[in-house]
Amino acid sequence: MNADETRALSVIAFIGSVFSPWYAWSGRRAPENHVCMNVATYGSGGRFTMTDRGRSALRQTPDTLTIGPSQMRWAGGQLLIDIDERGALPLLGRVRGRITVTPSAVTHVELPLTDDGAHVWRPFAPTCTVDVALDAPGWDWQGHGYFDANFGTRALEADFSDWTWGRFPLSGGATCFYDATRRDGSTLNSQMHFATDGTVGASADIPPAPLSRSLWGLARSTRADPGYRPRQVKPMLDAPFYCRSAVRTQIDGEETTGVHETLDLRRFRSPLLKPMLAVRVPRRETWHVD
Repeated sequence: MNADETRALSVIAFIGSVFSPWYAWSGRRAPENHVCMNVATYGSGGRFTMTDRGRSALRQTPDTLTIGPSQMRWAGGQLLIDIDERGALPLLGRVRGRITVTPSAVTHVELPLTDDGAHVWRPFAPTCTVDVALDAPGWDWQGHGYFDANFGTRALEADFSDWTWGRFPLSGGATCFYDATRRDGSTLNSQMHFATDGTVGASADIPPAPLSRSLWGLARSTRADPGYRPRQVKPMLDAPFYCRSAVRTQIDGEETTGVHETLDLRRFRSPLLKPMLAVRVPRRETWHVD
């Protein structure tokens, strides 16, 4: 997100594109045959790209992940993301350029999301500087950001009913919330404050606080100091089962704007949703390296 909160972006590299209808229809037997570099830009001229690609598009080394025409690689303590994707309906157009992510530190934290460890959250770098240089007017800026990963051996909808996640920058670091309801009725309620050196520090217990519903009627909540009413300040991505937005809240007396996500996996399980997703998530079976 940039300093004045008018522009933001997200990039997700998938091996096993968990929200792809093509991966679901395949029975999820071959994650390497459903890979994707999902790029979404928010603000004037924003685009959404999510092309499901076959195994020929996937190339990996210890420091590099390449998916079709796009790539992530570690070099000199930075994550360099080179993007060359095409926007999905209804806003077509090319999304191309470089995003440079510079962590203040890399953590060693892993959080199992289920008791058997079938799903794990890995917040690699909760505090980053992000330099954006895309081939589009106004898309050359610097801001703050975050880098994490999720790993799993089962489908998300097999184990979860819903979850809420948020990352909020604070003086001296960032605080992350991860709250989930599992299908067996148990819950995950995690909050972590990360200092800029990557260490996990103690923080007060910040209670849940309601947010307005999304455009698709998703019930949402985050966390905030008692008596503070958090609010959405920038819409980002609205889908029938998923909402991403910039949210203003207060944590330990400090007001902050961060990225907030709500995922409803009860809705995602609906077979009626998959054909709708296919319109936004095209499938490209083969890829030829130039």
